[in-house]
Amino acid sequence: MNKTSTTVRLSYAASDVAGQMLFCWIMWYLPFYLTDTVRISAAAVGTILLAARWIDAIDAPIWGLVFDRTSSRWGKSRPWFLWLCGPFALFGVLSFLTPDLGYGAKIAYAAITYIGCNILYTGINTPVTSILSALTPDPAERVTLTTFRMFGSKLGVLLVNLTGLELVRLLGGGDDRRGFMMAVPIFAVLSVGLFLFAFRNLRETVPVETKPMSLRGGLGALRGNWPWFIIFTSSLFFWVGFIARVTVAPHFFEYVLHRPDLLKLANSLDFASLASALLLPWFCRHVSKGTVWALGLTGMALGQFIVWLGLSGAEPSVRLVMSGWTVCFIASGAAMAMPFSVLSESVDYGEWKTGVRAAGLLTAVGAAFCLKAGAGLGGAIPMWLLDASGYVPKHEQTPAALKAIITGVLWLPAVCFVLSLIPVLFYRRFEAMEPRIRAELAQRRATST
Repeated sequence: MNKTSTTVRLSYAASDVAGQMLFCWIMWYLPFYLTDTVRISAAAVGTILLAARWIDAIDAPIWGLVFDRTSSRWGKSRPWFLWLCGPFALFGVLSFLTPDLGYGAKIAYAAITYIGCNILYTGINTPVTSILSALTPDPAERVTLTTFRMFGSKLGVLLVNLTGLELVRLLGGGDDRRGFMMAVPIFAVLSVGLFLFAFRNLRETVPVETKPMSLRGGLGALRGNWPWFIIFTSSLFFWVGFIARVTVAPHFFEYVLHRPDLLKLANSLDFASLASALLLPWFCRHVSKGTVWALGLTGMALGQFIVWLGLSGAEPSVRLVMSGWTVCFIASGAAMAMPFSVLSESVDYGEWKTGVRAAGLLTAVGAAFCLKAGAGLGGAIPMWLLDASGYVPKHEQTPAALKAIITGVLWLPAVCFVLSLIPVLFYRRFEAMEPRIRAELAQRRATST
């Protein structure tokens, strides 16, 4: 009865393809673009990344409250696909159009465009998460939809990684600045089109409270909401580790392995995460969601260990490094997808416990803020380490700089993945309560109507 159509599933996938058409450029390539093409210092880039995250500490809950107070003929979450896809695309393009200004002006321009792009990404990505609880009340179907979303996310990342840098090279003719300026707008147009496709086909079918909600009322849904706190803590550490790894990947393959030609393949291996993500509905029918989530994080830590083995010899073993890289990405499918899926359960838990359903606020802070805060710290810390170690772009690196690169790509992510695992070990207790919560909420809604 609660099964969604193929059109809805594909449209939900398209919403995350759309986001990754630009956000992949921002997270995976903008730091390298700013240090090695625009020639802004690594320390300044790291500060910009972190400053954007502090701003997100303010704008994420504000966006959440705005979404919870939204009342339109299209619903609460869906209209934001229409309203924000254009501004998000514009700022994504502007981030790679750094004009030939003085050094201070270039830093200011990079900061303004990057912060603006991230604010808008929070605004358009949070509804992608919050709309899930309105598409179906069935937890199993939410896992299926999350799997489709994860497929869309990975497909978007793969498309950018397989074609993006090649387009930069072809369109730039050896001038990377010109190449980025011409390539990124192509993906921006695709992003807008896919968001409009999702807007057209998704419908919010689960009845929710429509009266405006105050900040105090929205925060009430956090009271005693331990599933949400588990998701928040685990997700924050996960994104610090994941983004640190991809932020310094270009530096790692160029200066540590001396194989920059492998970067496109290494980043494209993110698509391997679908090996676990597409099997999530099957996994969750046989073992608990908490177990699947924990196994994903354990696999990512194992992948980092294999990378360490590849670097521990007198000469790096490219085969072992790439094997560990692949294992980490495969495991990331489960580790990344499960928090988005169970966030809807934490929304249900908050409504059951407090009577307040704050899907926008809980998903904005539990998903978008964690992603953005983790991305900021995961991007800033490696950049600061590079600057402190004496990193100089396009030169042979000192042992200190090489050590800083390895720390950013190996040790920082490994520690974060382990820290992300710890709170997940306590999630099964709350997962066992889901049938009871679902039944009682259905009874309340039936009574209220």
